[in-house]
Amino acid sequence: MSLEEKIAMLEELMDLDEGTLEVSSELEEIEEWDSLSKLSLMAAAKKEFGKKLTVDEMNEFKTVQDICDYLS
Repeated sequence: MSLEEKIAMLEELMDLDEGTLEVSSELEEIEEWDSLSKLSLMAAAKKEFGKKLTVDEMNEFKTVQDICDYLS
């Protein structure tokens, strides 16, 4: 999955308009980055990438780039 596809997936998980997120976007500044989005990301990471994302790992993410790097 390309970087653009990962960003599009994150926008969909957070119910954001296409083109809203950039790799430099700070997660703490995104109102839609809430518990539901985090749970959705955990499910997508397992289903799409075969990675079991933990809460501790999730708390380490500061930017959209951090998530994309993890999913690589």
